[in-house]
Amino acid sequence: MAPVKYHLGKFPPGNLDWPRLIPLIGPAYTAIARYDGVLSAVPNADVLLSPLTTQEAVLSSKIEGTVTTVEEVLEFEAGGPVSQQAENSSKRNDIYEVINYRRAITKAVALLKDLPISGRLIKEAHAVLLAGVRGQNRSPGEYRRDQNWIGAPDSTLETAKFIPIAANLIGDGMSKWERFIHSQQDDLLVQLAIIHAEFESLHPFMDGNGRLGRMLIPLFLFERKILSSPTLYVSAHLESCRDEYYNRLLAVSRDGDWTGWCAFFLEALRVQGSVNAEKARALIDLYNGMKKWISEQTKSPYGIHALDFIFQRPIFSASAFVGQSGIPKPTAKRIISVLREKGMLRVARESAGRRAAIYAFGDLLNVTEGREVF
Repeated sequence: MAPVKYHLGKFPPGNLDWPRLIPLIGPAYTAIARYDGVLSAVPNADVLLSPLTTQEAVLSSKIEGTVTTVEEVLEFEAGGPVSQQAENSSKRNDIYEVINYRRAITKAVALLKDLPISGRLIKEAHAVLLAGVRGQNRSPGEYRRDQNWIGAPDSTLETAKFIPIAANLIGDGMSKWERFIHSQQDDLLVQLAIIHAEFESLHPFMDGNGRLGRMLIPLFLFERKILSSPTLYVSAHLESCRDEYYNRLLAVSRDGDWTGWCAFFLEALRVQGSVNAEKARALIDLYNGMKKWISEQTKSPYGIHALDFIFQRPIFSASAFVGQSGIPKPTAKRIISVLREKGMLRVARESAGRRAAIYAFGDLLNVTEGREVF
């Protein structure tokens, strides 16, 4: 079967089947609004949802074939056993790709203060995404100069599934894409669906396109003030139906089926909005319950400060807590001792010689992952 080629000259799409899409738009907005309502109820949403950002980085990278877990990434950063096991293995590369994805999200959000979503913003995020990892030799921060293709690992241009736009047309294609982002359209969520599909179809970089395209989703929702925080990540749903995700994107160029893609995307937003709202509520409930508990158990004015540190880094070394939490050293050591004794913290690695102990807040990881981790 011949490869599907980019839909040159057919973007932006013409008529959509709005009677098919309209029943899906309202539920998607409702789910997103409920999620945003949960976020607006707390003053420190970025702290509470920090584990979800790591989870998004893991799942978005997983769609591209990276194999690691949230707990492995956090343990690696803490210098735990995984960091030694991964030092000379592909696991290290997988973990660093996830860490870079999280850094790229942070970079893009910071850039949004001064820049709109644009080619420049995407290039800067791309440079962070590929820094020091697989793909670092594939022109980080620059549009590709060669033809690429999508297919099996051993595929060629002739046996590929999909061939994106030619390299010499990327500049024009991205300019049209950028103009569409800032154009007035009938509905913002449908506009976002088209933005994502077109970016993936253009595939403007040699590597990292899928992850950047998924990163665009919360960035757009945040920029257009549909979300108060750029934290509605949809990779969990997309990863769970990966084949349909790819097939719907392919059908855009093969069949001109923009409506089918938009319908799929709207449902993804609805599902993920509902899932994220439930998970955010569980994280907030856990945080609020722990606020009272940690103050009572530690009898310290630094109890809440310690809790914020642990929510942002649910697996951490004792030395990092003592040195980076901003809590006076003797108090920090006592708080760790109390939290371990009371069962809040579990030992991932005991201290030995100069190696500090590694601790994990299992309840938080269980909520984030939706399963029993610790």
